[in-house]
Amino acid sequence: MRFWNNLITNHLSLRRMFPAEALQGIEQAVQQSEKRHTGEVCVAIEPSMSLLAVARGVSPRERAVEVFSEQRVWDTEHNCGVLIYILLAERAIEVVVDRGIAARVAQAEWDSICAVMSDSFSHGRYQAGVEAGVGKATALLSGHFPRSAPDQNEIADKPLVL
Repeated sequence: MRFWNNLITNHLSLRRMFPAEALQGIEQAVQQSEKRHTGEVCVAIEPSMSLLAVARGVSPRERAVEVFSEQRVWDTEHNCGVLIYILLAERAIEVVVDRGIAARVAQAEWDSICAVMSDSFSHGRYQAGVEAGVGKATALLSGHFPRSAPDQNEIADKPLVL
């Protein structure tokens, strides 16, 4: 079933769930979020994994960590990068955080963000789900990494479509 889902889910599926206007709304949510903390939030949406990765047994979490590394979300001045990764084919949502954040915020907090997003997705509210996830991440980040002065935007706010 996993192989089949990754085979049939493509960029057309992604565009149905996340049309251009939704991606723009998510970008604006990330921009607003980053005004409240020194963290860097990156949203990555992937329709499916390669069939080779599926055959090798790569999990959505492993793929999220790979994207975290490839996109250099870990490479921020304050070690406070956050990746919200969505794998549509497997209905998987993963949050991967940098070591500076992981030292202060328990994984259970990030897992609860995934649950909120998943619930919205199950009702067909994809943009709202991502925006809710960004909002919850904002609350966590602003509590631990409040923004006291303007800082440089180190990671693009526009959602990555992989």
